[in-house]
Amino acid sequence: MLTGIEEVDWASLGHAYGPADDVPGLLRGLASADPAEREVALDGMYGAVHHQGDVYDSTLACIPFLLELVADPKVQDRGGIVELLTSIGGIDLSDDDELDQLDPDDEEFIPAANYAMAAAAVAAGADVFLCLVGDPDPEVRLAAPCALASLHPDPARVLTLLRERLTVECDTEVRLALVEAVGRIARRHESLRAETVEWLGWLTRAAQAPGLRLAALAQLARCAPGEVPDDVVERVTDLLDEVRTASVEPRPESPRPSTPTLIGQVRELFEERSAGRPTPWTDELMRTLHTALDDRVDDRIALVLSQLRSPDRAQRADAIWLCGGLIRVWRGRYEEVVRLVGAQLADPEPRLREAAASFLEGLFELTGPAVDALAGWLAAPGPGAPDGRARALLALARSGDPRAVPLLARALREPEVRRELLYAVPTLGPAAVPLAPALRRRLARVELDDRLYDHAAPLLFALASVRGVQALPEVLRVLREAPPNRRDWVQEAALRALASFGPAAREALPEVRALLESDAAAVSAQAALALWSVEGDRGAVLPALEARLRSGAPDADRCVAARALGEIGPAAAAGAPALLPCLTARDLWVRVRGATALWRVSGDVESALPVLMAAWEENRHARVDIAECLAEMGPAAAAAEGLIRAELARRRRHNVRESGSSSHDVHEDEKLLTFCRAALDRMEL
Repeated sequence: MLTGIEEVDWASLGHAYGPADDVPGLLRGLASADPAEREVALDGMYGAVHHQGDVYDSTLACIPFLLELVADPKVQDRGGIVELLTSIGGIDLSDDDELDQLDPDDEEFIPAANYAMAAAAVAAGADVFLCLVGDPDPEVRLAAPCALASLHPDPARVLTLLRERLTVECDTEVRLALVEAVGRIARRHESLRAETVEWLGWLTRAAQAPGLRLAALAQLARCAPGEVPDDVVERVTDLLDEVRTASVEPRPESPRPSTPTLIGQVRELFEERSAGRPTPWTDELMRTLHTALDDRVDDRIALVLSQLRSPDRAQRADAIWLCGGLIRVWRGRYEEVVRLVGAQLADPEPRLREAAASFLEGLFELTGPAVDALAGWLAAPGPGAPDGRARALLALARSGDPRAVPLLARALREPEVRRELLYAVPTLGPAAVPLAPALRRRLARVELDDRLYDHAAPLLFALASVRGVQALPEVLRVLREAPPNRRDWVQEAALRALASFGPAAREALPEVRALLESDAAAVSAQAALALWSVEGDRGAVLPALEARLRSGAPDADRCVAARALGEIGPAAAAGAPALLPCLTARDLWVRVRGATALWRVSGDVESALPVLMAAWEENRHARVDIAECLAEMGPAAAAAEGLIRAELARRRRHNVRESGSSSHDVHEDEKLLTFCRAALDRMEL
């Protein structure tokens, strides 16, 4: 086994962490009789040799040995090695990275070349996967279909093999993997799509197990969305009911030793989530189906509602995670979804309650249908993980429900309080004013050390929202004695609080005037706003802000100065000429901040509106600020009516990103819709 491994000069090769001289040990570890050693070795392969999907020269050198291990029936846990090879060899180059389009001197050439060589090397040895579809080890049979569909150079042969294997395979999860692989072939190979789509359509109606028919329907939706039946919701609901009531033999699991590895942690999390579930694979099938249905939002909402009404707790938990992804991407009528998710808070299953609280905390104004359930759960004594209750409280506070106020007051007495709770205080409006004494006491206890910003900034933000002027001594203490670490950030937060106090903060004027000259633009601008709020000294404030707007100043400086002038409003009309150069700046945000400020200080629609309309088209992430300004303009913004109506007609949220999301994404998009509706209403007056 591993013949020739010593002939490779591994030390001359590299991986993510340097020389690859440790790779022979990893390869031998994959063949070890010790399951813990095998898992550690596989984790090492992913962590170094195939780090975050990268392919190095050492990765290429490993391929022949990995293929040899896969082919040896004496090697245990070969399913994991098959998955590793599938990942190494299955990376498709994007159109921009095609090797023949890259200059050999381009820094992207070597990685792209490595990907191409890896794909070729694994494909050349992919015949080894053909016999694995009948391997005695179900984990190997589970991994083999995807490897064949992704890597084998003869897809027609693979398609025939997979369909034939389905007629004799007994393991439920392997059968689902066979159907998924058939769908993958159809998506990758146009010449085989028509016959595959026909076969998948037949399988959805065949006298087969409900899980298999559901898998076929999900793949049909991915391969040929136009072939999805109109009654897809009813059919999926019926299939899920059949799955729930069918007698399913869970696959026997061999106990594995715990290992200090990422792979081990993921495996244990999956095992924990699957514990007690006879059909954990329904979650992945429904995710596949939702991905395929894409913009059929009404159908997807109906599917989620059906699952949320299921007597099966696992299906309800799956639905919560599914509707989390749905609501982050698509606009729709989610009132009943939110209500039913809130109802899960009364369920005795802790994980279901945790899932519900986690979903609701990101909904802000959409939480309305669930606020009674949130308030009821938080008020009732009983079980509940602290983190779950904190999430529920955050959801209630972000909804603006005043029942959150006494619960927040109680949280402020705890040794630790989630900073997100403090940043949610403004949504509670005047109802949050009674929190001011507790916020003051907590700020007084904050230590003036290098972590001052982390501890004080959320409290200062909350105090500003409730205008807690009684905390003036504590705010001044923070402002005057902030340590060097992130001092500018601390000063900006303290000045924002002082500005909210208005004339009652006159004691702070010496410090505020001094910070007007700060080198940090954000601090200087906030000092200007505080000075204006406390004293109304236009003669000192406007020159300081205008100086930050000069051509050649950093874009960030111009943005904060323009925004500050806009907040002052018509009283800063004398600063309008200083804003005009911002309208032709190269940076989009300087133009947006300049145009909105110009409107707010002078009402100059003729100059501001064209800039805002152009920026609307140029950068969707600027639309919230622009829509707010258009709503203020009212009938004067009539030229932007087409942009507003087009935005309101879109189903997809404006701020969806291909990778990653923010906890405030839904809230920001709902703000955009609110401003757009307000703008239209005012235009029609």
